[in-house]
Amino acid sequence: MYKNQYISVIIAAAGMSNRMGSKINKQFIYLNDKPILAHTVEKFEKCKYVDEIIIVAKEDEINYCKKEIIKRYKFRKVSKIVRGGRERQESVYNGILALDRKTNIVLSHDGARPFVKVKNIIDSIKGAIKYGACVIGTPVKDTIKIVANNKDIDNTPKRDLLWAAQTPQCFKKEIIMEGYRKAIEDKFVGTDDSMLVERLGINVKVIMGNYENIKITTPEDLIIAESILKDRDTIYRNKRFAFQTR
Repeated sequence: MYKNQYISVIIAAAGMSNRMGSKINKQFIYLNDKPILAHTVEKFEKCKYVDEIIIVAKEDEINYCKKEIIKRYKFRKVSKIVRGGRERQESVYNGILALDRKTNIVLSHDGARPFVKVKNIIDSIKGAIKYGACVIGTPVKDTIKIVANNKDIDNTPKRDLLWAAQTPQCFKKEIIMEGYRKAIEDKFVGTDDSMLVERLGINVKVIMGNYENIKITTPEDLIIAESILKDRDTIYRNKRFAFQTR
């Protein structure tokens, strides 16, 4: 399935981090032993099907990213760090413009989603090869309300039809490029890459992700992230102890 496929990942790490209330970009906040962005890049570095990683960073953080993320953790698949834009959409587009000429499958991922699993990445690649466009996501657990401007509930959609979109979102190169071309032409700004492809009338498949794949945005998210890492460490130590005592 992966023969003759050149797979590139664009990691968007140029956000303003306003909701985090931190003096530094949330991508560089440490979780346990390393920055959030390093945790994120590591997952794609480990995926054997990923050929290149492009990081999109704020212009004044590019050198810091090179030194403290790429060089420090010896990531070999990061080919470029490019300047981000005012919006995520502009940032990802800058990443698209920097893709290797050989690229035919493109993944976009949030730098602040460090808990994506390698399996999610592989499933996304498979989905893009098979369907042309896909996103990973999870069925919502809460009842969702559509609320009017005056805060009156307008309607309650059926929960079993609702999914929370995550990243990576994965596309054949020509599809995502056409989505961006059309969005620029129409001066349209979407909240994720899938929206731009949906506007073309192209079907986008949803593939099951994992509930741990949170986007770290607020201080409360950091608490959840630390809990996830702690739980994973406990599971690892218990498995190791069980193996050693056999």
